[in-house]
Amino acid sequence: REFMCEHCLFISNQGIPMTLMIGNNSVVSIHYTLKNEAGDVIDSSEDNQPLVYLHSSKNLIPGLESELHGKSSGASFSTVIPPQQAYGEVRTDLIKEISKDLFQGVESVEAGMTFLAHGEDGAEQQVRVTAVSGDEVTVDANHPMAGMTLHFEVEIVDVREGTEQEIEHGHVHQPGADH
Repeated sequence: REFMCEHCLFISNQGIPMTLMIGNNSVVSIHYTLKNEAGDVIDSSEDNQPLVYLHSSKNLIPGLESELHGKSSGASFSTVIPPQQAYGEVRTDLIKEISKDLFQGVESVEAGMTFLAHGEDGAEQQVRVTAVSGDEVTVDANHPMAGMTLHFEVEIVDVREGTEQEIEHGHVHQPGADH
């Protein structure tokens, strides 16, 4: 005999709770630490709320989502995600030298600054200034982690089924929130 609760499937004749496995449209809560190849911490949810996402809705990099698929609450693991399964390789066509004059209303342009630019097709994209030389500015529209192999340590905190509305919208809603 089986019956469902919000988080577990209980097999009554054995009395053993079984947690829901991560699959399409699962709402997953994870704690993670992300490191680069040198072992430097790039990002972490430690001392913060867990990251909550809707599985299979392209809300995570593909390699990490693939590693999470089929696992359940309480699992911990380490994984290495190559650039092709993360933010891609660095694309040289997304690195451009442009005139400093294009930064209208900006008093000083310096390496490390980020701007919202409009591409040739009119779409907005974030660009980072990587160098300034005289009147020339080098901007890079690659993701800041493009070309990087990413090292994750992950703990799965919770897994539940996504609501109809979350699945329809493609993301998790906070309790009591509706947009």
